[in-house]
Amino acid sequence: MNLAALPDHRAATAPHAPAVADDHLDLDNTAFLDAVQRAAAALRAHGVGPGTVVAQMLPNRTEFVVVLFAAWRLGAAVTPISPTLVPAEVAYQVADAGSVVLIADRTVEADIPVLHVDDLTGEPDAADAADNPADALALLIYTSGTTGRPKGVMLDHGNVNAMCAMVIEGFELTPADHSLLILPLFHVNGIVVSILSPLIAGGRATIAGRFNPTTFFDRVEASRATYFSAVPTIYTMLAGLPADVTPDTSSVRFAVCGAAPASVELLERFERRFGIGLIEGYGLSEGSCASTGNPLHGRRKPGTVGTPLPGQEIRIVDASGATLPQGAVGEVVIKGPNVMRGYLNRPEETAKTVVDGWLHTGDVGRFDEDGYLVLVDRAKDMIIRGGENIYPKEIETVVYHLPGVAEAAVVGQASALYGEEPVLFVSLHTGAEVSVDDITAHLRASLSKYKLPVEITVLDELPKNPVGKIDKPALRKTLTAARA
Repeated sequence: MNLAALPDHRAATAPHAPAVADDHLDLDNTAFLDAVQRAAAALRAHGVGPGTVVAQMLPNRTEFVVVLFAAWRLGAAVTPISPTLVPAEVAYQVADAGSVVLIADRTVEADIPVLHVDDLTGEPDAADAADNPADALALLIYTSGTTGRPKGVMLDHGNVNAMCAMVIEGFELTPADHSLLILPLFHVNGIVVSILSPLIAGGRATIAGRFNPTTFFDRVEASRATYFSAVPTIYTMLAGLPADVTPDTSSVRFAVCGAAPASVELLERFERRFGIGLIEGYGLSEGSCASTGNPLHGRRKPGTVGTPLPGQEIRIVDASGATLPQGAVGEVVIKGPNVMRGYLNRPEETAKTVVDGWLHTGDVGRFDEDGYLVLVDRAKDMIIRGGENIYPKEIETVVYHLPGVAEAAVVGQASALYGEEPVLFVSLHTGAEVSVDDITAHLRASLSKYKLPVEITVLDELPKNPVGKIDKPALRKTLTAARA
C-alpha cells in the first residue's frame, strides 16, 4: 500500500463513506482527500518536498491525520511533537529532526516557519501523490533515551506498512471496523493501531480528544466503535466507575491494552464488568509499535503479553546473544520488517540496539510452556507512568545542570493509579544552599509535567555499590520501607 495515495484510493472506491472524525470535524472520504490536498499545497509552499521533515505539534484532532497524509503525499516524513513539551524540548526535537516547518494550533516560537493549522485550507494541490519507496522515511518518533536526550526512531514506509498489515491480520480488521482513538497521536500506537490500520482496512476512525472516564462510554455508545486501545491507567479509571454506570458496549469487539504491565486482576475485572475482552500486547517504538499480542480468538493468558505477531520472530537471549531454551529468562530480542531503520544521526546507538537485524529491547522475559511471552522485568531504569515512558537519566541530566547539586538519582515509586511515578534523590556539594523548591522550579523549566518527580529528597550522600556507583536498588528499598 502506498500510504501517500490512501486518501485517493478511499475517495475513488467509497466517496461518501466516513473516514476520520473528531469532536468538531467529520470527514467522509471525499472531504478527507480534499483536506489532504489543501494541506499539501500549504506545505509545498513552505518548502516541503521529498526527503524533508514536517514537525507537527497538535493535540488529538482530525487535522493531525490530514497533515500526516499531506506530508507523505509530498514525499516528506513527519515528526510528531507532544503538545505537553516545554519550549526547550520542542526546540531540541525540531532541530534534531531537521524539520523545515512546524504545524501548530497555537503560538510557538521556533527557528523554522510555524504554520497554524487553520492555514491549511487554501487551494488544493492537484499533483498526484508521491510514490514513496519502502525505504523512504515516514515517521520520526522521539523516545527518551538513557543518554539523557530523546532519540529519533526512524520508521520508513516499509516499517509502517508491515506493522499495519500485522495489526489488520491479528485483529481481523475489515471495512466494518471503527476505532475510537483515546491515546495521544504523537505516540506510534495511536497512529498505527487506531488510525492507519482501520483506514487501510477500509474502516474509519474517531478521535475522542482528551480522555475523561465519566464521558468515555457515552462516546463509545454514540460512535458504535468496534475497538479501542488504551493503557492500564485508563482501564483502572474505567473499572473504578460507580456501580450504576452500565454502558452499552455491544458494538465493541475487543480492546487493546499495552504500554505498561497490567495486573491479572485488572484485566479480569474490566472484562467481567463491561463484557469487553482486553487484548494485552507488547512492543516498542523501535519495532513500529507492537510485537506480541494475546490472540483475538483462542486462549488469552492474563499475566502474559501473548505470542509473536505474524511476520515477527522473538527470541530470548543471554548476555552473549545466544538463544536460550524455552522457559529460560533473558533479554527479549525481535526481528521482522517492522524493526526500525535506526536512530537518527546516532549510528553507534543504532549498532548497539539493532544487531544483525535483531532489535535488542533491554527488556527481560521468558516464553512459557505455550509460547506466550512473559515479561519478567523492564529495561533497567525505565519508569512507565500511565503509559508514558520516563527515563531517569533525562531527569538526572537536567538536575545536574543546577549549581550546587553533587549527585542525583531517579527511581520509580509504585502508584495505584499510574503504575509508577518518578521520585528524585539528590545530595549537595559542601556549603551549597539548594532547596527542594529550587530544584522543582529548575525541573519545571526544562521538563514536561509528566516527567516531574512527585517527591524530592535531599540526602547527605546517596548510597553507593561496591564499585562506587549510585545504588538505585538501595534507594528503591528505602521507598518500599517508607511505604510499609
